[in-house]
Amino acid sequence: MKLGIIGFPQSGKTTIFNALTRGNTPTTASAGRIEVHTAVVDVPDPRVDRLSEMFKPRKTIYAKVTYADIAGLEGGAAKSGFAGPLLNQLTQMDGLLHVVRCFAADSVPHPSGSVDPARDIASMDAELLLNDLIAVERKLERLTEERKKGGTDKVLNERQTALFTRLHEILSTETPLRGAEISAEEEKFLSGFGLLTRKPILVLLNLGDGQAEPAIQTKVPSVGLQGKLEMEIAQLPPEDATIFMKEYGITELSLNRMIKISYDLLNQQSFFTVGEDEVRAWTTRRNATAVEAAGEIHTDLQKGFVRAEVVACQDLLEVGGMAEAKAKGKLRLEGKEYPVKDGDIVHIRFNV
Repeated sequence: MKLGIIGFPQSGKTTIFNALTRGNTPTTASAGRIEVHTAVVDVPDPRVDRLSEMFKPRKTIYAKVTYADIAGLEGGAAKSGFAGPLLNQLTQMDGLLHVVRCFAADSVPHPSGSVDPARDIASMDAELLLNDLIAVERKLERLTEERKKGGTDKVLNERQTALFTRLHEILSTETPLRGAEISAEEEKFLSGFGLLTRKPILVLLNLGDGQAEPAIQTKVPSVGLQGKLEMEIAQLPPEDATIFMKEYGITELSLNRMIKISYDLLNQQSFFTVGEDEVRAWTTRRNATAVEAAGEIHTDLQKGFVRAEVVACQDLLEVGGMAEAKAKGKLRLEGKEYPVKDGDIVHIRFNV
């Protein structure tokens, strides 16, 4: 799962990146340069901790999320479409976290002259939408040229023209594409095309120390956090961080809260594999089938799938072990189409 952190200059993107990843990347402005900092973070999950205590494995592996701090996006950048390197970075992300400045600081002037979160949210939405509109218009032009030249698959051309015409109509009404219905065939046409308003997006309201979250209407999920304060806490030793959090009344760091929200944003869930060698958390989409979950572990398990042994994590923890779960009917056999649930412990039977 890869999430791109975006925002206008001086919004505090890198501060948020450091808070989420416990990093210390310099927070100086990039002056329009396209820079990308990435970090892979363990997904905190107390269920993994308890399963590890039960099985005492050689290895305990948490699920991972990758955050990318993407600099270089400025107001007006989409007038002719985003630059290739910037667009390439953005299209690789599964979702976007838009950092919006809410804090005031005389030492860090806002590029637009004033702090106005609602304006910045609208401006970023417009930038992403304009980039998609330009990309769709260019695609329609290429399809028209192909029809004139001939020699191309006419049926395929007609289908793609119908799709991109529909997308153009949606974008022309200043509506993002993430709510548009796209068929499986159309998904193939759009694969790798890089339409940014199709990506899930979360607005992060970057607050100053002690600042209340402003009442702002957003069309996408939003959450407020005190970026600078949480970055400082994240960089402290654990025992000092606990004291600091109590002092400021912070019950949970943004790292944990943001990952939970990110899972909801991308419609993801965790399932587990357990044993003496390894206790491991895996990430898959919600309602993925058992055979799809097997593919997350290894392609051989997916190809040779026979059955899945499944027990809910909570049931296993309550009865105290696999033998007890089987004796009490909590461990069951499921087929390929079984919809895996968050917290399922899954063992794949396969034959390759």
